[in-house]
Amino acid sequence: MADPFLSIQSVKKSFGNVAVVKDFNLDVGAGEFVSFLGPSGCGKTTMLRIVAGFEEPSAGKVLIGGKDVTGLKPNQRNIGMVFQAYALFPNLTVAQNIGFGLKVAGVPKAEAQARIDEMLGIIKLPDFGDRYPYQLSGGQQQRIALARALAPKPKLLLLDEPLSALDAKVRISLREEIRSIQKKLGITTIFVTHDQEEALSMSDRIVVMNEGRADQTGTPFEIYNRPSTKFVANFVGTLNVLEGTISDAASGTVKINAEEIGLKGKLNGSKSGDTLSLALRPEAISLGRKAGNDSNLTGQIADVHFLGSVIRVRVGVGQNVVSLDTFNSPSSPPPVVGQKTEISFSSGDVLVLH
Repeated sequence: MADPFLSIQSVKKSFGNVAVVKDFNLDVGAGEFVSFLGPSGCGKTTMLRIVAGFEEPSAGKVLIGGKDVTGLKPNQRNIGMVFQAYALFPNLTVAQNIGFGLKVAGVPKAEAQARIDEMLGIIKLPDFGDRYPYQLSGGQQQRIALARALAPKPKLLLLDEPLSALDAKVRISLREEIRSIQKKLGITTIFVTHDQEEALSMSDRIVVMNEGRADQTGTPFEIYNRPSTKFVANFVGTLNVLEGTISDAASGTVKINAEEIGLKGKLNGSKSGDTLSLALRPEAISLGRKAGNDSNLTGQIADVHFLGSVIRVRVGVGQNVVSLDTFNSPSSPPPVVGQKTEISFSSGDVLVLH
């Protein structure tokens, strides 16, 4: 990345003796949408607050547009911030809430009104200007909070779990709207979430955080399909883990129960007799033998859950249990619990967890 718009350089943050952020580095391009993804307590919100200026780093610096802003207050950084709590002023109308930052900045009344009308149009609530927050649904209030953050035309938008208080259906709709607005305005955005589906569906890149560090940074495709650590592999998406033993490291042969599969090129640094954890996404596994799959294991149907268009099947393979989904077919009844079966997969889809 030639000239990152946001650059976080060797940032650390400790509260007393507790290190919350540990040597965090990230460059974000202009107009890029980057998500900080991780469990509670991993440091993602603290890192966002450091970028915003609400927390001062113990070490390192933050640059926005090439300018070192580490020592600047939040109102000196030209950022927009949206919180999990809508934080709307209950005594102000929707229009007054959206225009609050413009009023503080001394924007002329006519210009401010034009910007308020523009923002109401962008968030698809053009006729809501005279309403008060209590007259709005949760999703509508969060749209207003977003419009208020965007009204002063910030260079950087920071979103701290803005959808977590909403119900599932509204959350899906609103995340699509947020991404659409972000693309339309071309604003550089950092989005904090613990919801992997949100991060995967919205982001240009994802930073998976674990205990104050960035475990992996990459596109949603890379994070999901090529996790670089065991933590990332387990945290992002559903994962099946099979325990195996290397029977021949030279040929890349691994034994699972009494059956062998080939993992040539994936056992670097391992030796015969080593125990390995092998991971497979559910969608990489087929029930029965399938053309193109070079690995097969025998097992027994442990559970079958009919979910309409999809049938979720759990198969016991020795001491391991793997989950997979098959499409419902009216002409083919689902498998029966206790039934002997085979599962198949491509050795290229196997992740070796270290």
